[in-house]
Parts: sequence; structure tokens; C-alpha cells
Amino acid sequence: MIKKADLKLRIFIILGLAIWSFFYVFPFKKNVNLGLDLQGGMSILLKADTSSVDFSASSKSSAINAAVEKIRNRIDAYGVKETSIQIQGDDSILVQVPGVVDREIIETLKEVGKLEFKIVENDSDKMSLAIKGDVPEGYELRELDKKNILLHKEAVIIGADLAEGSVGFDTYGIAEVRLQFTGVGAKKFAKVTEENVGKQLAIVLDGKVMSAPQIREPILNGQGQISGNFTLEEARMLTSVLNSGALPVPLTVEEERSVGPLLGSDSIKRGVDSIILGAALVIIFILFYYFLGGVIAVICLGLNLIFVLAGLNLFKGTLSLPGIAGMILTLGMSVDANVLIFERIREELKLSKPLSLAVKNGFTYAKRTIFDANITTLIAAVFLFIYGTGPIKGFATTLSLGIIASFFTSIFVGRTIFTLILNTKLKKFPMLSFVKSPKINFVKFKGFCIIISSIIILAGLFNFYSKGDNSYGIDFKGGQILEYKVSPFVDIENLRQILSNEGFDDLIIQEFKDIAGGVMIKSTGDVALQVKQVLVKNFDKIEELKVTTVGPAVGKILKKKAYLAILLSLIGILVYVGFRFKHFDFAFAAVIALFHDILITLGFLSFFGFEINLLTVTALLTIAGYSINDTIVIYDRIREISPRMNKSSLSEIINKAINMTLSRTIITSLTTLVVIVSIYILGGEALKGFSFALLVGVIAGTYSSIYIASPLVLLFSKSRV
Repeated sequence: MIKKADLKLRIFIILGLAIWSFFYVFPFKKNVNLGLDLQGGMSILLKADTSSVDFSASSKSSAINAAVEKIRNRIDAYGVKETSIQIQGDDSILVQVPGVVDREIIETLKEVGKLEFKIVENDSDKMSLAIKGDVPEGYELRELDKKNILLHKEAVIIGADLAEGSVGFDTYGIAEVRLQFTGVGAKKFAKVTEENVGKQLAIVLDGKVMSAPQIREPILNGQGQISGNFTLEEARMLTSVLNSGALPVPLTVEEERSVGPLLGSDSIKRGVDSIILGAALVIIFILFYYFLGGVIAVICLGLNLIFVLAGLNLFKGTLSLPGIAGMILTLGMSVDANVLIFERIREELKLSKPLSLAVKNGFTYAKRTIFDANITTLIAAVFLFIYGTGPIKGFATTLSLGIIASFFTSIFVGRTIFTLILNTKLKKFPMLSFVKSPKINFVKFKGFCIIISSIIILAGLFNFYSKGDNSYGIDFKGGQILEYKVSPFVDIENLRQILSNEGFDDLIIQEFKDIAGGVMIKSTGDVALQVKQVLVKNFDKIEELKVTTVGPAVGKILKKKAYLAILLSLIGILVYVGFRFKHFDFAFAAVIALFHDILITLGFLSFFGFEINLLTVTALLTIAGYSINDTIVIYDRIREISPRMNKSSLSEIINKAINMTLSRTIITSLTTLVVIVSIYILGGEALKGFSFALLVGVIAGTYSSIYIASPLVLLFSKSRV
């Protein structure tokens, strides 16, 4: 029993944390930062190309910092608020624009913004030489309106001479860019126009000739204009680039992930629905099976959810769609801690011990197992956080917070509530029991199970590798996925024909089932602008739902990080299990079982046509954490009963341990599967592969803990005899 003074302190801590967390979370929209996949917005990874410039480390850093400021100025011109711009590594810049999806902004960010004014040479002889490939020294051949023009190489006016650009309209109502030069620039402009009346003055932006008006008379007021049949959007983009100044280095879009507000709101609804369904089913089962214990578990689950959300706010984390999946999974997995405690209490009551002593022993015995199981899952989550990107970090954050919160609520909060109930002179703690004192010889089937598992793994790996790059999504091989809502909706074959007629023959086009009228278009290159133009031309209404672009170089890096995260997680788990159980027979058997679960899941993903992407890798690491959790529970029981069964064989001890924990294994697997199925049903297309991988992995993990990991300990020990 807990002393009265300690009990009061515990109640004070629990109530204090609960109240603080509640006010730290609500109002939800104000305090919880939603990811771009939930609120809509764009995430763009830009890479600075410094290959052609001789930079020292300090000047390179200065150039990147200057580029950040130019980018900020260009985005500010659109009136966008709360933009996040961060330098990543040595030469990359991550730009996140919440709530806005506008490809015009992305195009603006890529423009270097180098403005030059050059005199057009009208000498026909020089022009003829240039067209033949013999460009005279001091000149350059350019193109304007599909016609060649010859320019003087040296610019007579540059971007630094420009004070401001603005959007205006000519006499025909066509948009143009009006220029106001600085004092020095105005003098230079006046001199140039005075000396070159009758000639053309080419306006060149980033090496492209925008227009080449004829100088009819000297312009002395320091004003000019760029015309070229611009749309209003094009004129705005050009003005933004000119006003922000030239970028110190060229930038390329390495990765883009944008989500429209329609898909973002749909993702929130689907995420909330899956949370409600998963939590409701788990709560109903726990209340039905454990009665009063179920009430305690539900209180712990509720606090667990509030603590995770408060932790996200405290650490400035972002709640993304994978983050919601992490929270749902946490709810299912955190039930395990309570189940472990309740099953331990049941065992103590079977030994005719008083309820107060049974509760005390139940918490004492379960605490060590819960700690070991949570630490091993946390190892996988930490490596996922280190090597994950964007929303995947959100998943790792919520999973880590959920594991920590689960340990606190199950051990500290649960014990406190039990003590309060026991103080009411409670004498009985009724529970249902589906599995009563089983005596199954699990070890007997070890040879058969290992053979069957080997066949499934080999078949899956053969299918996976035979597909080559087709096994991977664009996260790992690069490419682009475009998702649109098309009105009126058209048959996919008709849409394929429309795009084919416009020269797009290598696109993969599918129906996007989350949204009525949704279509998904996959490409190996960046075709977003061109495809949207075709769709706008052929349909009444086009709404951009989502655009994902990953450059090939980024894809290779992400694949390398994914493999590294899995490998380091397994090594970390191997070391921890070996350390805790003081014998590497246990550790090696556990890691082989983890490989078994991951490889079987990979095989099933391949057989059912799911691509391997960042989310499925996240699922694989989650499976590793879940599977080792199951295995640790059995290992811990082997360690506990071995001294009492010192005259029994290791085979008998392993069988006894599996049978003693079988009830907990079945209940935990069922509750976790219920949650995962709710994600699969309601989570939408974005989480289909993720939830399918978890579904297969949890089943494989439960099976391998009983039929692979534990029997392997027996095989390893025999091999050393």
C-alpha cells in the first residue's frame, strides 16, 4: 500500500499534470500545430548549386544566408504569413508555407533574378555569321518569340540599377511590368536611350529575353516597362523576382510536398474518425473484459492522449497525418501495459493472495517488463526520428511521447487509482478469462514453423527484387505524383487519351478514391505545370489536392537513410536485449525474429502491390518495436521462472513462459489489430500501405515471438552444448 502522505503527493502530481496538459492543449486549433498534410500548404526543399562558383566555407555560408533572405522577400510579396525557412545541411534550404498551395510561388523561388539590359545588334552581316554558328566576339545569340536576335554581351544596365518593379496594364489591358530605376540607374538609362534611339533594348532575366522594345526617344524620367503578353500571374511573379533582387546562387527544387486545403480537411476528418473508431472499440473491449480494471485503463488512456498532445505543444512538434497514426497506434499499444498489470494481478489472486498484496505484486512484477518493452520500442522510434524527414519525424515524436506517457500513466497513475479504490475496502477484482491455464507445447512446432517462415520470406524477397525499382515509391527513386479533383469527372481512359494527345505518353494515371472526382498522375519528371494547363483547358473546374516531387538524388539519400535507420535500430535492440538479459542467445534470437517480421511484411507489401516509401519504412520500424515488445514479455517471464524451475529443461521453461503470457499476448494483439484495422478502413489512401504493413507486421510479430524468437533461444543453447 502507498502511504497517505505519498498518496496525496501522487494525486497532486497527477491532477496538476492533467490540468496543465488540458489548458496546454485546448483550444486545440490554437495550441496544436497542424502539419501541412492536415491544414494544407507547401513544403519545398531547395538545393543551392555552388558548383560553378569558387566559394570558401564562410562565403558559401553567407551566400546561402543571403538566398534565405531573398526567398523570404519573394514569399512576403504574396502576403503569406507564418512561412518557415530553414537551412538544412551545407547547401539546402527548406521552405514551408502553411495554408497556401500556389505553384506560382514555387516557380518564383527557382528564378535567380539576374536582370540585364542589352543592346540588340541590327547588323545583318553579323547576324548571318551568328546564325551559321560563328558568333562574333562580344556578342551572344538569343531567342525571342521563336526568332533569333543578336545581343551585345556586355549589359548596359543591371538589376542593381533597379529601384522597384510594379504591375501595370497597357492601353489594351494587357499586364506589364513597370520599372523605376535608382538615381544612378536613371542616369544610365537616360544615357543609353539617348545614344541608341532607333535600336532595340533587350530586357534579359536569368538569360532569357523577356522583351526587346525599340527605343523611339530618350527616356529621362528613370522609368521603363517590360511587356510580353504576360498574364497577371506572370507579371506578378516577375515583379516579385525583380523586387527581391538576384539570388546569389541558382536554386533547384529537390523535393516538394504540397497539400490543398480540401485534401487537408479530408485528412483531418479521416484521422479523427479513425481515432474515434479505434479508441471506442478498444475501450468497449477493455471495459467488457476487465470491468473495474477497464475503467482504470480507460482513465489512463485518456490521460495518455492528453499528455501526448501537450508534449507536442511543449516541444513545438507538429501533428501530421502519420502523427495521428502514431497516436492511434499508441492507444492500442499502451493498453499492453495495463493488460500486463491486470494479468499479473490475476496470477497473484489465483495463488489466494489478498487483493491488496496481489495489486502490489502485480505492479512490481509488471514494472520491469513494461520498462524493458518500452525502451526497446523507443530505440526504434529514436532512429526513426533521427533519419526520418518531415511528417515521419512527427510520427516518431508522437510514438516516443506516447511510449513515455504510457509508462507514466500505467505505473504511476494506475497504481494511485488502485490504491484509492482499495481504500474503499474493495475485496474482489473480477475479470473475464478467455484463456485458462493453457499447456500447449509450442516448442514442439519449432522446426515446422521455421521451414514455413523461410519459404514465405524467400518467396516474398524473390517477388520484391524481381520488381526492381518498381518496388519503390517516388520517395526512394524520385519522380512526381499529382492529385487533382476534376469536374465534371471523366473516365480514366478518356483522361489518359486527353493527356496522350498533348504529348504525355509516359504517365501512370489512376483514380484517387479519397475524393469524388479525384485522379492521381505519376511521372518520372516535373510535369505539374504542363499537366495542370492541359486539365484547365479541358475541364470546367480543377482543384489541386496534392503534389509530391522528389528529385533522384534526394530519393537515393532517403533510401540510404531508411536502410540505415532499420539497421541501427536492430543493432540498438540487439545490444540492449543482450545487456538486460546478460546473454546474447536471447538478443540474437530476438533480432532474427525482427528480421523475420520485417522481411515477411516486405514480401506481403510486394505481393499486394504496395510501394515501399517513407511511410512503409516507418511501419517497418514500428513493427520492430512492437515485435520486440512481445518477445521481451516472454523473455522476462523465462528469466523470472528459471530459478524456480532449475530442475526443468530449457524447453519446459520456455513452454511454461509462453503459456503464462499467452492471455496477455492474445489481448494485446487483438486491441492493437482493432486500432490498425480502423486506420486501414478510415485512414484513406495515404495510409493504406502504412496500415497494411502494420496489420501484417503485428500478426507476424505475435507469431514470431512465440514460434521463432523463443524456440531459437533453445536451438542456440543446444548448439553450444
